Order: sequence, then structure tokens, then C-alpha cells
Amino acid sequence: MVALVWTEWHGVRQAEAALAFGALIAVGEAIRCVEAPPALAGGGGGVPDPRGEPAPLAAAGALGYALLGRLGGEPAGHGVLQVVTVVVAASLAGLVAPLALGCPVDPGHTARRVLTAAFAAVCFQPLHRTGRLADWLGHGPFIVGYLLALLALTALCDAVLAAALARARTGWPYGPLLRDELRSLPGVGAAVCATAAVMALTVAVAGLWPVPVLAVPLLLIQYSYRRYAGIRATYRQTIASLARATEIAGYTPTGHAREVAGLSRAVGRELGLSEPRLTVLEYAALMHDIGQLSLVDPVPAGATEPLPAAEQRRIALLGGAVVRQTGVPAAVALVVERQADPYREQPLAARIVRAVNAYTELVSGPAAEGAAGVAALRALERLRLATARDFDPVVVEALATVLARGVYGRPR
Repeated sequence: MVALVWTEWHGVRQAEAALAFGALIAVGEAIRCVEAPPALAGGGGGVPDPRGEPAPLAAAGALGYALLGRLGGEPAGHGVLQVVTVVVAASLAGLVAPLALGCPVDPGHTARRVLTAAFAAVCFQPLHRTGRLADWLGHGPFIVGYLLALLALTALCDAVLAAALARARTGWPYGPLLRDELRSLPGVGAAVCATAAVMALTVAVAGLWPVPVLAVPLLLIQYSYRRYAGIRATYRQTIASLARATEIAGYTPTGHAREVAGLSRAVGRELGLSEPRLTVLEYAALMHDIGQLSLVDPVPAGATEPLPAAEQRRIALLGGAVVRQTGVPAAVALVVERQADPYREQPLAARIVRAVNAYTELVSGPAAEGAAGVAALRALERLRLATARDFDPVVVEALATVLARGVYGRPR
């Protein structure tokens, strides 16, 4: 509000630059929201990733304007408050078309962009306008190094904000969310920072005409991300359809694989697994019962926990062999075929699938007794009593923590 009032009182300085960068931000925001692809799975069972789709065009435009010190060889007259005003106004303008078309919008993404652009402007504009930056670093390669270092620090701040926002929305542990954000910085984040630096340096010498030219690579990045997200969504739907084979054949209850996958992913989040490991965990949980297709007679309610250990291991090995023929990563097949081993010999993903599968069978199978809350408590108690031999106690406690939130699985 202070920035808006100040800009209204003093007027927009160098309106052509503000309009050019504002249009870039607005177009990038509109492209991000309109006709967005299916989100990559972030919570199991098709829950969208809370981090949302990136907006490289809007982010590069905002950062480029924040780091703009000269325009066509002349000193730029805008400051920090005008940067905030332009970014806010342009981001809101970019949301008009998606709202008119009924597309979902994410105000959290806009707030992050405003805060990161303001941070970059505060670190650059006062030093540049007072001449201290030129006195310290001159006009050579040192100023380029300063811009790149400032953009790297700004990207770190944006990652911190993105992880905090996702934590507030989902309740997932902050550490893994921040780690996933930091892991994504060398990809789209590096392209955004490099384009913003080139944009600010080029406009300082050549004027505004290079702005649309520099926007083309970011549009290609946006298009590539959407293609990638669409392929990932289709791939997951294919795996989910294959996992339903046991349900269609009557070997497992309807929705069992989806429930195990969602709850397993939540437990994996609670234990701090990274996004690639969570994807492997989800795929393995979806296909963990595929080996039951080898049974002549279905197990009642698909509950394999009461079966002899040798039979459980045979089903798991057959399931792993089937999964290896589907083209999914080998790590998924490894988790499926190891879920019947002693838990101390299993990888963490197999321990999670085993505990979650046993829990779902106990609360919904023929052995379940009483109301849903009572059955859940009894199921957790049975898992805890079996931690000496069958289940990892750390995984069981993480499962109890997830269920206590009342978000996944059955209520307490």
C-alpha cells in the first residue's frame, strides 16, 4: 500500500520501461494460469503439487525490472517502491483473464513474486542510485558478478518462501519441502536468473527492444514444462490403471491401491523423503498387490497379511517380475518384490508400503471390528505390537502422526 500511494503521488517515472516490463509480467502470469496442465502429483491420489506451476516469464520480468539501473544509456529514474507497484499491478492484471475464464489462480505465487522482486530491488536500487555500486565495483565484469550473486541470493529467498507457503497449506515437514525447492533451482531457476541479468544489462545499453526477444526462450521453457507435466500425469494414470487390474479381477477391494498410495506418500513426506523417492514410493504402493493375479483363488478382501511368510514372499516376487515388464523404474520393482522380506532387510520405501498396506487391511478387512475410529486405534496397536519382527517402529509412528492429523486415512 505504501508503494502504491507513493507511486500515485509522485507519478510513474520512465513509463515506457514500466509498461514494457509490466506487460511481460502480466503475460507470464496469464500464461501460467490459463489452460494449465494437470499438476504433478504432490500428495498422492492425484493431490496437486502445492508449489504450483512455475512462471519463468513473469519472474524474469520482475527481477529484470528490479535490477534495471540504466535505460538506453540514461540513468533509470524508478526506485524500490515503483518496482513493487509495477510488479503488483502487472501481476493482478495478469490474473484478470484467468479469472474471467474461470481458471484457478494462486495468490501465493503472486505474493512470492512481489516479495522476491522487492528484495532484489532493495539490494540494488539504493546502491546504484547513490553511485556507491559504481564506486565499489566500477562498470566492468564485477557488476555482472554482483548481479548474479544477488540473483542467486534472491532465488534462495524465493525457495524459502515457497517451502514455507507449501508447509502452511499442507502441514508437510518444512525440511523436505525446502530441499525439493533448492534441488529445482539449477533448472528453471537458473534460466530465470540468467535471463533477468541479461535483460537488465541489455536494456541498459540498447533500450527496450530486446525485451520481447529475450522472452522467447522463457516461453519455450514454459511450453516444455507443460509437456513434461502432461507426460508425467499420463504416466501416472497408466500405472494407476494397471494397478486396478487386481480390483477389476476381484482380488482386492475397490480403491485399495489408491488409498495405500496416498497414505504411503504422506508417511514418506513425514519421514523426509525427497520428491523423486516419493514418486518411486507412490508407484510401488499403487502396484504392490499386482502379484495376487497369480493366485488361483483370491484372498478374502485381498488381505495378504494373514498368509504364510513363504506365500507372501512368492506373491511379492511375482509382483516385482510383473512390474519389471511394465517399463517403470527398476527401483519400483525392487520395492514391490521386497515388501515381504524382514523389515530390517527392506529399503525404507518397502517398509512404508508394508506398514500402510497392513493398516488399510486391518481397518477395512474382515477382521475390522467396531466403528472406524475404534478399528483404526486397534490397527495401530497391532502394528505397534508387531514392531519387534514385522514392522519398522519409526514408520509405524510416522503413520500414527499422519493419521492423527485427520487428513489421510480414516479419522481418529
